[in-house]
Amino acid sequence: MRDINKIKEQISKVMHPAIDCSLVDLGMVQDIELYTDEVLILTFVFPFPNIPIADKLISSVENVVKSQGLEMQYIVRVMKAEEKKNFLKMEKAAWKGGTASCSC
Repeated sequence: MRDINKIKEQISKVMHPAIDCSLVDLGMVQDIELYTDEVLILTFVFPFPNIPIADKLISSVENVVKSQGLEMQYIVRVMKAEEKKNFLKMEKAAWKGGTASCSC
């Protein structure tokens, strides 16, 4: 039986390429669950539909999942108003090139 907490810990280290925060801290990766001992299901939550780096973000998480010997299945949805507000606040505070980092 796989340890879901270890898997979540590894996924929580995946950083956004332009924001000095992890995708988990930004609320972009949610609902991480083992469906079977070989399949992990999670949700990607994006601030806007059709963001240009969606595939890159999904691949960065999938690489970690595959390194754990798992297959990844996922759903994608757009952030709700409150989630988007929190995301934009963190994005502004931790945009790479600035001096701040994620305050999550």
